[in-house]
Amino acid sequence: MIPALVAIAALLLPLPFLGVAPNRLLPGEGVTAIAALGPWVALPVALLALGAWRRLPGWVGAASAGLAALALLGLAGMAAGERLADLAPAARASFGAGFWVAMVGALALVAMRGAWMGVAVAAGAVLLLAGGWLDQLSLVVEGRARAEALRGAVLTHLALAGAALGLALLVAVPLAWAGFRQPRLGAALGAALAGVQVVPAIALFALLIPLLAALLRAVPALRDLGLGAVGWLPAVLATAAYLALPLWRSVSGGLASADPAAVQAAEAMGMTEGRILAEVRLPLALPVFAGGLRVAVVQAIGLVTLGGLVGAGGLGALVFEGLAQFATDLMLLGALPILLLALAADTLARAAETRLGRPA
Repeated sequence: MIPALVAIAALLLPLPFLGVAPNRLLPGEGVTAIAALGPWVALPVALLALGAWRRLPGWVGAASAGLAALALLGLAGMAAGERLADLAPAARASFGAGFWVAMVGALALVAMRGAWMGVAVAAGAVLLLAGGWLDQLSLVVEGRARAEALRGAVLTHLALAGAALGLALLVAVPLAWAGFRQPRLGAALGAALAGVQVVPAIALFALLIPLLAALLRAVPALRDLGLGAVGWLPAVLATAAYLALPLWRSVSGGLASADPAAVQAAEAMGMTEGRILAEVRLPLALPVFAGGLRVAVVQAIGLVTLGGLVGAGGLGALVFEGLAQFATDLMLLGALPILLLALAADTLARAAETRLGRPA
């Protein structure tokens, strides 16, 4: 109920639903939802109200919430086209605060109704985009102008996140096993990995540059391998350092969660320590490990954004380029795919975690 009330208030109160500016850099003039949509504003308001009405069947409420989100998007595109019809070609129409508040409220309703409706809303948004309904919105204009760069940035972002996650796994899993075998060592490792978390991320990314530069001067052969003090290497190393703790904790917790009776039974059967690890401890630890892996995957997608500051590229490069140019649309062009990738990764990881037997 509360998300619907917030969304309806954003549409009816004098908040800017759209911002119309003479170009992509100058601030725009705010247009309220009532002024931009006219009587059409009643459509998302009614759908939001239906989506929050608990007495309706579940599927009706879910469909209403999803249609409300799509109506907001489609009507914003329609209103943008009408507002720009008589303006210069450089004019831009962007989403205003009222739109974002209303959309967050609508999507909160969608999330409360189940993941399947979120997929339906995403498919509907793609259809609106393909059908040209959103062509006049500045975010879409920016995206089409940078389509090739955006595709490359997404692939680079995923590659950086995957490399950091792989490196963190290579470090965290052996350390967790060593700490499990020797509790005193495990306590020291946990303290060291936790200490990394208190270092600000930007500071760690920046600190690695002079350290790597010194290493490359000391060992010039590393340059022949394509390694550099700026670029992908500091981004992957810094991100992996932050991912090591949740992975280490999940592996350690999973190993410790094995039923002692099952371990004793395996020992009584004459199993070696390696077989006990592979056939008893690891299968029992998988649900716990999946939870830590989910946290690490989402964290990796977010943290490698800072790689844009050290020349690693990815979607972070678009975000920081937009910040440098005071171009909100360019910032959103980088930030929104990061959000979508993180949500998709979290959803898939939750499904895997649940399948392995641990409720998400």
